[in-house]
Amino acid sequence: MNNPDLLQRLKNGEEAAFKELVTTHEVQVYNTALNIVHKPEDANDITQEVFVQAYTSLKDFKGEASLGTWLYKITINKSLDHRKKEMRKQRLHQVQSFLGMGSRENTGIISAEHPGFLLENKEEGTLLLKAIKKLPEKQELVFTLHKMNQLSYRDIADVLDLSLPAVESLMVRAKKNLQNILAIIYSQSKK
Repeated sequence: MNNPDLLQRLKNGEEAAFKELVTTHEVQVYNTALNIVHKPEDANDITQEVFVQAYTSLKDFKGEASLGTWLYKITINKSLDHRKKEMRKQRLHQVQSFLGMGSRENTGIISAEHPGFLLENKEEGTLLLKAIKKLPEKQELVFTLHKMNQLSYRDIADVLDLSLPAVESLMVRAKKNLQNILAIIYSQSKK
């Protein structure tokens, strides 16, 4: 639910209100970005971009959704845009490497730098992140928001502008696809 007082103070341009918004939601925004881009430094950049956009877009915020839901939407869009940019850079790098114009280092490494992974689970965490990243985009988002951000299906439906049955269906398919992907990954890692 929205805090009408905070929303009004934000729309009045009160600096203290914006600091309160950031303090209240920065962990949620950072964790959501990290769950999508998997790199802490990128998640930090995205978090800053989210709050800059929130600040500049406040005048357009109608209050139909909660501030948290609105920030989730901005975070997901910024994170997905970032991933698309990174994929384009990686493809360009691969072409340059193929043509002998660049180094052969891999810029698309997925690692388990996520704070939710214990040190002894880093290897399994990296495999899980690779598997999640192979899911279709909407399945990945639903799975990540539910399992890693602990959002309810109703909240996910609001954030992604989907119906509740659509979210439930995406989650069922994500789990099934994830089982298949992990089975393949584990069978290949035992060879």
